[in-house]
Amino acid sequence: YHEYYFRPSYIMQKVLKIRSLDDLKMYYNGYKMLKKDTAWFNLKIAIGLPAYNEEKNISSIITKLQDEYDLVIICDDGSSDLTGKIASKMGAVVITHKKNKGYGAAIRSLFLKSKEFEVDILVTFDADGQHSVNDIRKVIQPILDKQADLVIGSRFLDETEDDIPSYRKTGIKIITKLTNVSLKEKIRDSQSGFRAYNKEVLSKIVPSDNGMGVSSELLIKASNLDFIITEIPINISYEGDTSTHHPVSHGVSVTLSTLKFISIEHPLKFYGIPGISFLTIGLFFTVWTLQLFSETREIITNISLLAIGTIIFGTMLMMTSIILYSLVNVVRENNN
Repeated sequence: YHEYYFRPSYIMQKVLKIRSLDDLKMYYNGYKMLKKDTAWFNLKIAIGLPAYNEEKNISSIITKLQDEYDLVIICDDGSSDLTGKIASKMGAVVITHKKNKGYGAAIRSLFLKSKEFEVDILVTFDADGQHSVNDIRKVIQPILDKQADLVIGSRFLDETEDDIPSYRKTGIKIITKLTNVSLKEKIRDSQSGFRAYNKEVLSKIVPSDNGMGVSSELLIKASNLDFIITEIPINISYEGDTSTHHPVSHGVSVTLSTLKFISIEHPLKFYGIPGISFLTIGLFFTVWTLQLFSETREIITNISLLAIGTIIFGTMLMMTSIILYSLVNVVRENNN
């Protein structure tokens, strides 16, 4: 069994909390349940939290996590407060960015540190108090059951959706529809930061986007590598001001990042389809121009310019799609 739960220091920590016979029975029954779950004990699980100026929440979250999980990793993304120092004093593994690099950069650091520790499952968990520690086991379970490689804690699978502010709900759904264009299996919440990744995903994917677009990036890359992605309903709290990003700038940034990864992963669809459309429009205006010329012996400037412009633009898009498709395939073959 996992040595952490049976080491003397952990057992004494629990024994000191026993105040009654009911407490004793509760802990005893808990250990019996855990001992039956050999898969759980044989895995090394890390909980990773990207954190930026979260000194108000970080201590309570780490305390709850350490009651159940041995390895808690905090990426202090250039915080100007005491986030990093508090986490370090509480025994968490702390990665420090000297300046604020962005959510994606923090996720990348958590991935790399998890691979360094050779963890079997990494759970990414927000440090702003939105997520419930009690949901972690539920999110991990599909990986334990060999039913998924990447699990999303989704806000759109039960009544929790009603608690989401309308502007966030609209933005998330738009970005999710964009992300689904590149996914083999459609999902409902592409922007949830509450996720579980198995060891194979951690070994084969390295996030590159420094911003919030990393959420879509990871899903697109995982889908292209044929990893199984599933969603599990979670509880979410939106009490107080939990967001550090302006909703408009955040939405634009994520949308642009998502479009960037779609264009890289599926260049033929992203550039080729619009290219064919513009070529078709250009041919229509060309035929119209020729028809008018045959009837009037005059060239209508506006129509002819539209024909030339759309044909040139469509040709450029088609060439871009072919060149980018070839480059992406060369890079993939070299990586393999």
